[in-house]
Amino acid sequence: MTEKQKNDFFYVCSLIEYIGRQTHNRRGTIVKLLGREGIEKQLYDAEVNHCLSCEQVSDEVIAQYRIPEGNFDTITECKYTVPSFMDIGKLYCIMIEDCAKEGKEVDELLKTFSSFISDKISDFQTDIYYQNPSYLECSYKAGYLLD
Repeated sequence: MTEKQKNDFFYVCSLIEYIGRQTHNRRGTIVKLLGREGIEKQLYDAEVNHCLSCEQVSDEVIAQYRIPEGNFDTITECKYTVPSFMDIGKLYCIMIEDCAKEGKEVDELLKTFSSFISDKISDFQTDIYYQNPSYLECSYKAGYLLD
């Protein structure tokens, strides 16, 4: 990936995390509702949209893709410091960059956010987010959290 592509993926991954938090949806639900075309549009628009507030872009995406309110709230009752949506976006970006075959980054984004690891990363009552990205990638590839 070029540096511009990395920045665009970082932005879109962060946006997906932000929207998930705002709407209380699993991140896999967000990517399913956006679909491949929606993800590709967000990547295309990322260079411009990153200059706007995340709230504004999020509101527009929620309205355009009719993202409903969900019941996946991992923040309200969390006892610990919750990583920022950008911290989580960076983690996803690293995983996508490391796991994707060249030219298949959008496929990997869709696959990663739709996998079991996404819900594990979003469970801020655990320390999964703080684990080494290599551990998360190996667990993701195995299909379960490794011991």
